Amino acid sequence: MTTRAIRRCLPLTGTNEACTELGCLAHARRKFFDLHKTNQSPMAWKAPNRIAVLYAIEAEGKDQSIAERQRLRSDKNLPALKSLYAWLLTTRSQTANGGSAAKALDYSLKRWPSLVATRKPATRPSIITPLETASVRFALGKKNWLFVGSERAGRRAAAIQTLVGTAKLNGLNPADWLKDTLEKLPTWPNSRIDELLPLAPEVIEALKRKRPESAKW
Repeated sequence: MTTRAIRRCLPLTGTNEACTELGCLAHARRKFFDLHKTNQSPMAWKAPNRIAVLYAIEAEGKDQSIAERQRLRSDKNLPALKSLYAWLLTTRSQTANGGSAAKALDYSLKRWPSLVATRKPATRPSIITPLETASVRFALGKKNWLFVGSERAGRRAAAIQTLVGTAKLNGLNPADWLKDTLEKLPTWPNSRIDELLPLAPEVIEALKRKRPESAKW
């Protein structure tokens, strides 16, 4: 019963809807960092410096509102991404195939759509390292979860883990959030179920503003 209640909080339809892949700049940077460490490649050192600009922009918007962060990403992040992409293309055209430099460049170029997917909307993190760290426990426990019982049970387990992880990332105590949510669920209107998600307050307010007027109350 608890699992069913938790699943009601998720905007899921039970279908295999497409997910948005968010690429990791830290992984892209590491390819160039390792290349420079191996052979002191001047080219490889330029990439981390360019990526550092994106990190600095994201740090600047860390404590801003969603609207302010979106403007920041449009004004500063987008030009920096375009500059990085142009540099990757130009450098790749001047690099021989098959070498370690080409592989480092191709890693970013092949994953570029997912790397820029973090830019919009502003609720998506530009640096997803904390999300990847949180997912390590799934990799460590996946053999045990082979015996979760059924695909449906696996989906529910994944929903629970997602909610708990999201609560932690938003600075919430998962146990307190869960207790509060389960107490509200019996009388909570379905049209406002997204307000119970363990998101930051400004994200919840943004969801309210996007909801059709008739569904607010």
